[in-house]
Amino acid sequence: MTANILDTLHFIGTNDRNKPFFESNWPLPFGISYNSYLITDKKTALLDTIEYGSDRSYMENLARILNGRGLDYLVVLHMEPDHAGMIGELLQRYPLATVVTNARAIKLMELYFPGIDKNRIREVKEGDSLELGYHNLQFVMTPMVHWPESMMAYCTTEKILFSQDAFGTFGTLDGGIFDDEIDPEYYKEEMLRYYTNIIGRFSSQVAKSLQKAASLPIKIICPVHGPVWRTNPEIVFDWYSKWAASQATEGVVLAYATMYGHTQRTADYIARRLALNGVRNIRVFDVSKTHPSFILKEIWKYNGLVLGSCSYNTGMHPAMHQLCNEIEIMQPGRKKVFLFGGYSWSGGGLKNLQLFAQKMAEQHKWELSAPGTELAGYPTLQGLESLDDDLATFAKILKTKTTQ
Repeated sequence: MTANILDTLHFIGTNDRNKPFFESNWPLPFGISYNSYLITDKKTALLDTIEYGSDRSYMENLARILNGRGLDYLVVLHMEPDHAGMIGELLQRYPLATVVTNARAIKLMELYFPGIDKNRIREVKEGDSLELGYHNLQFVMTPMVHWPESMMAYCTTEKILFSQDAFGTFGTLDGGIFDDEIDPEYYKEEMLRYYTNIIGRFSSQVAKSLQKAASLPIKIICPVHGPVWRTNPEIVFDWYSKWAASQATEGVVLAYATMYGHTQRTADYIARRLALNGVRNIRVFDVSKTHPSFILKEIWKYNGLVLGSCSYNTGMHPAMHQLCNEIEIMQPGRKKVFLFGGYSWSGGGLKNLQLFAQKMAEQHKWELSAPGTELAGYPTLQGLESLDDDLATFAKILKTKTTQ
């Protein structure tokens, strides 16, 4: 899959519809694209590659665009194998090519490609440039967006930002490669899921990188996943700015774990009571049926979070434990929280949710509106109604602006 961005700048990428999970963890129901970019100036430079084995025509496409020329530079912005997978084969195919990257990336390169010739590597630092002729690439270090070695390249002559994983998205490129060939809103949800699953944990570093980028006049953004933003790059810049700042809107994600439907009954009652108390955005998930990837995306959107678990071996249900683990890792910002649980012969679901919420309160200023309630067996109407006052209070808290 190729396209001309400019006469001297070419998109070379592929769609991966076979991989079931990104990083063997995050579902890919709509696939994913891998993008790389070739500059053909007085000197030629390829920026990043693709995952090894994902496209047998990749090397053919590169050679066709080079049209008999050699490759002078391989610019490595990010060493994750879905972008660095072809380094070994490229260096064999183009023995005169020089790798351009930073010191941290060099260490990873030596791990992934043992025996690589260090004499073929040129180290760059913040602000260093690579002159290609008309095109001049300036390097911007963006550590932890989302690996320590991550950096971006900015073409000062054409005002193009090669952003590596930043501004990327899950989902294949289905015909359209550029933002003016697609409906950007179609990609927004998968871009948010990509952000919350992959980059969200490092939002403070993302914010710093966005501050750097904001000082640059940007006409085109070229990420390594998803569309090339050549007409309205400000759209994704605004999206990322909001997500990095954890600007949640009023609403609730209600995630519950149930074995035999008892805790689900409580969850449905809570959702209805919140709606009656004026909460309009309510998203309910059974954690045993919905992967944390999709729940995290919704948690990022809203300021309220309701978690409920049946007891399971004196603890919370394993699926709820997995969700809580991912929440703790990805750090979705400050939340207003309500907890509940269910049990039969032994409790533990609520207790462990309380321990989790307390940790998040200490580390990330979560606000727990009430200790929570654990209902035994099949919840009676009287038992459910005992939640009403706390839920009314919680709904009011959701409408109260959080002070920083």
